[in-house]
Amino acid sequence: MGRKTSHKFKAEVSQLLDILVHSLYTNKEIFLRELVSNASDALEKVRFKSQSEGEDDGVTQEIRITVDKDAGTLTITDTGIGMTRDELMRNIGTIAHSGTAELTRLAEEGKESLDSLIGRFGVGFYSVYMVADEVTVTTRSAEEGAAPIAWTSDGKTDYKLQELDEDRPRGTEIVVHLKKDLADRFTNEAHLKQIINKHSNFINFPIFVGEERVNTIQALWREPKFQITSDQYAEFYKFLTFDAEDPFDTLHTSVDAPVQFNALMFIPKSGDDPFGLGRENRGLDLYVRRVLIEKQNKDLLPEYLGFLKGVVDTEDLPLNISRETLQDNILMRKISSTLTKQVFTHLEKMAKDDADRYNEFWRAHGELFKAGYMDFLNKDKFGGLVRFNSSASEDAKGLTSFADYIGRAKEEQKEIYYAYGPSREALGLSPHLEVFRRKSIEVLYLYEPIDEFVMDALREFDGYALVAAEHAEMDKLDKFESLEKEDKPEALSEEQKSTLDKLVARFKDALGDSVTEVKPSTRLSDSPVCLSNPDGQFTSSMDKIMRVMHKDSSIPKKVLEINPDHALIRNMLSIMERDENDPFIDQAANQLFESALLLEGYLTDPHALVGRVQDLLTKSSGWYVDASK
Repeated sequence: MGRKTSHKFKAEVSQLLDILVHSLYTNKEIFLRELVSNASDALEKVRFKSQSEGEDDGVTQEIRITVDKDAGTLTITDTGIGMTRDELMRNIGTIAHSGTAELTRLAEEGKESLDSLIGRFGVGFYSVYMVADEVTVTTRSAEEGAAPIAWTSDGKTDYKLQELDEDRPRGTEIVVHLKKDLADRFTNEAHLKQIINKHSNFINFPIFVGEERVNTIQALWREPKFQITSDQYAEFYKFLTFDAEDPFDTLHTSVDAPVQFNALMFIPKSGDDPFGLGRENRGLDLYVRRVLIEKQNKDLLPEYLGFLKGVVDTEDLPLNISRETLQDNILMRKISSTLTKQVFTHLEKMAKDDADRYNEFWRAHGELFKAGYMDFLNKDKFGGLVRFNSSASEDAKGLTSFADYIGRAKEEQKEIYYAYGPSREALGLSPHLEVFRRKSIEVLYLYEPIDEFVMDALREFDGYALVAAEHAEMDKLDKFESLEKEDKPEALSEEQKSTLDKLVARFKDALGDSVTEVKPSTRLSDSPVCLSNPDGQFTSSMDKIMRVMHKDSSIPKKVLEINPDHALIRNMLSIMERDENDPFIDQAANQLFESALLLEGYLTDPHALVGRVQDLLTKSSGWYVDASK
């Protein structure tokens, strides 16, 4: 045995160890991730050495973890590059680039998580003292003639070094004497396997716990795409997500610039957020050189692409990077930007090559994807990928793109018209769409509140303005011929026009402040009246959304438009000519107004409307009996 010497830790190391040991905010299992990562680095170095020198000593490259329950120890052994005496003192006796003052501040605050601490100082090995009373590191360097060295410390003030006479293979063995209250937990092989699976499952070398190899799943993202079968992708996807089904689609990419990373992403067959609970269950797993840094990182992809599952592995980030630093890291932003572009390119290709397949994707994930209306950097790409039901579709399941709409638009039409409604049937009866049905002008159907925000954010697509049907300018629609000859009554005489003015005024008097204005309409054909917004800016549906957001339950004041060519309005003109004060006019005005409110979804109290309908039915049935005698 060689001479045993004692060495003091540098002051900042002692402070750090004290913080680690007494921290209340740390995830203690992370020590194993750090030790495995160090072992993997040592194995990578010896592999590089053997490749560059063209020599292989035949020693199996592996990491082994064993436990002794009786002794309360955990041992991790690697066959890596090992360390000389000087390297051991340099690597474990000091902390590179750290400052005593900064450590003192952290000790006083006592609020730093271990992840952040390790990330700031690169001191992964020291995390072992969260679980250890004493640690012995025995190592022999791969350098020719290097003697084995043993390093021992209780992690308080000093450490001991001793040269060993025994012949040991190259590599490092770390014996962790566990604290009594943690010994059961960290000598439990099943628990250790869970930790390895969680943090170190894709390390490039075999990891054994006892006699069982734990990391059996291949890091597919590191393999050439042409060598991977669809079955391998499916197996990996199921391992990653616990989904019983195969993935709908796979995106496998390797990027060298502007930042180097590999990514393997999957689109599931169905969305996993039926009750709005999946917002936190999103994000790609972030690895640095096969070591898990963060599960479901939320910054690698924007939230509206949160349906993607998978992993990103980069060489360029430091292995021990804190979550706080991750969020501000410029490399992370570059990875995110590159990934987002690649997802858009992939979806654009799918939409172009196989519209039916893209529509299948849209039905599963379109609702989440539509939240991308706020991504103004990708506005044009986003606009090309959104889909809506349309009046030109055969049923409510049909989907169309803006480009499809433009391809069917009438000559000289430079607008894409849309309308919001609770269902296809409701939109088919909407008074605002009568002119579009009459002239066979396509209208996109919006069923979800978010669709309104999409249209409001995009404003135009490929030179075509996105216009709400209720805000359509009639002079732009008048130039298009009606599909069928309109069965219009004779034009109003001058006397009838004068009576119409009086009827409009009478309606306004009857409705009072419930409406801002009553005016004749040119948009209606089948309906006697409709409501429109006085300012022409918000659509009726957007107005409702804003009122819900502001908890405003009042009924908005709108313009009541009446159709002078409708039989009901013509009959009312006749009544007005006979008796301007006939009470039926007021009754009809209120009935038509409340019917219009009902169609718009604003009528909260239908009692008056129902009573009025019953009164009118009673009277009309009497007239009908008399007329049919």
